[in-house]
Amino acid sequence: MKKYRTAIILFMVFEAIAVGLWLASGSLFFLLNFSYIGCCIGIGGILSAAGKKYAREFVQFGVGAYIFVFLGLICGENMQIEGFWFYLLTGVLGAGTLHYAIAKIFGPLLFGRGWCGYACWTAMILDLLPYKKPSGQRKRFGWVRYVMFALSLAIVLLLLYFNKTDKVTLFYLFVAGNVLYYVVGIILALVLCDNRAFCKYICPITVFLKPMSYYSVLRIKCDEDKCIHCGKCLVVCPMDVEVNKNARNRKNATECILCQNCKKVCPVKALE
Repeated sequence: MKKYRTAIILFMVFEAIAVGLWLASGSLFFLLNFSYIGCCIGIGGILSAAGKKYAREFVQFGVGAYIFVFLGLICGENMQIEGFWFYLLTGVLGAGTLHYAIAKIFGPLLFGRGWCGYACWTAMILDLLPYKKPSGQRKRFGWVRYVMFALSLAIVLLLLYFNKTDKVTLFYLFVAGNVLYYVVGIILALVLCDNRAFCKYICPITVFLKPMSYYSVLRIKCDEDKCIHCGKCLVVCPMDVEVNKNARNRKNATECILCQNCKKVCPVKALE
């Protein structure tokens, strides 16, 4: 049972959120929504502990496709950062507000950048591209993410100023934002030969994720006494994290998406 402990804990966390929001709001949607997400994460964690190679992809498509297709395209909820700004500025406790609070602002204190590895609907498509291992050195235009972050807020402020905040406008904004992200993400991946280039340089969500992820409870830990410094973990890490160090301030420490690729290739089981 010990190897399934993390999966069980994460399931229980999401189930507690589901029940708590259901009782507080009286809406059955919250119970079903967060129970479904918790089940996907729990099952994925069990599959991962059992050594199944498709465990992460199961969670990634189970959660990512659900949020993008069902909540976004079918229910018309803007789950992008623009939706979060809109709900926040108008004082509405919408799906976007809860999504960001749990997955991207406070949740990373528990599971770091796990959202990026297991639930992001942009990354679930980009990860299908062939460039699994980063190519070359990290580029120096990560500042673009802050520009995108500011632009997302500016767009919502303009919509509020011109009173263009009806649900249809927000839906079109959601669709346009996703099309832009997919196009830019695929082009960057092809040019830089790196599936996760969009995550490293463009994605505005990382402005929320990075500071909280530094203090994450769940993280890849390295037993440096066991480590033989073969470098295999560094080669397969899609986010260029210095995983053969155990310190929280290791290189690109807040970028870890908990994919566990490093753990799978470690010949001496130094990574947990």
